[in-house]
Amino acid sequence: MRDDLPHILVVDDDTRIRELLRTYLRDNGFWVSVAANAEQAREKMSALQFDLLILDVMMPGESGVELTQALRAGTNNIPILMLSALSHSDDRIAGLASGSDDYLAKPFEPTELLLRIQNILKRHEPAAGPSDVTFGACAFNLKRGELKRDGNPVRLTTRERDLLRMLASRAGDTVPRQELAPPGTEDSARSVDVLVNRLRGKIEEDPALPVHLQTVRGAGYTLYVD
Repeated sequence: MRDDLPHILVVDDDTRIRELLRTYLRDNGFWVSVAANAEQAREKMSALQFDLLILDVMMPGESGVELTQALRAGTNNIPILMLSALSHSDDRIAGLASGSDDYLAKPFEPTELLLRIQNILKRHEPAAGPSDVTFGACAFNLKRGELKRDGNPVRLTTRERDLLRMLASRAGDTVPRQELAPPGTEDSARSVDVLVNRLRGKIEEDPALPVHLQTVRGAGYTLYVD
């Protein structure tokens, strides 16, 4: 399978449904990861960038609605398709009100699921432009948020990934510190500086003498790409 195929995370406590969806979606051209609950989903999302979340509403512990609300409150805009055995209109409204992009009642036709996924992904397609930027030994895929150094994957935290994506999308320009802090947070300029230093440790030959991710004194940071 190609590396640029959409990557979907299926979150459902029903093992049978997880495996059926994994097989069906892989057969229809997607990368697929699975999680049995919200906790596992958070772990996978901290390490990988997904293009779509298929989320069961009724799960033990944190429900699908609660997970969606938490993601949206944290400014995570990953597309979400909710699945639920609850088909009443009030349940559907609650799911959409929590921040999901679509809601599909169980049982459903696989073809309908596929069409809904395709429609959601189409709505969330990024603007045209280069998907990869390179700097030194590193290559960063803007769409997938994946960093490689000398061809080997480099693990990024969610905050590191978001920061690198912002810098890479405006390569060569100075990005002010306040824009690098997520909206609605209390991140100070100092916390952004600490994050930048951590990122330099992953992309620079000598983090103490950065070549690619440079400080613009009194203003912010600039990422210089090839």
